[in-house]
Amino acid sequence: MALLEAARAEGAALVVAVNSDASVRRLGKGAERPVVPQGERARLVAALQSVDAVVLFDDDTPLALIRRLRPDVLVKGADYARDAIVGGDDVEGWGGRVVRVPLVPGYSTTELLSRFRGGLSR
Repeated sequence: MALLEAARAEGAALVVAVNSDASVRRLGKGAERPVVPQGERARLVAALQSVDAVVLFDDDTPLALIRRLRPDVLVKGADYARDAIVGGDDVEGWGGRVVRVPLVPGYSTTELLSRFRGGLSR
């Protein structure tokens, strides 16, 4: 939520790209992933006040989508190094900016799944 709110503050509209189920599986996130099917993930994200639109993508990266949308701002979590942000060079090349937003500790999907499996509560 914090990441999306920060992203929304960077521009006039927030379009969120969500990996399809097939994309998540190809990325090797683990046998139990995705935890929530793509349609429900997209629906949940779209319901957030800070989100203007959600787009599912089936590629391994959102590069083709970024090139089609040509955003003025590309936002990623600060856990990504600038040189690892897919589409960052493209966005800066057409005059846009890349923004890295600090993450809230303890709330990654991987961390949450680990806590659930271990029976830990927050």
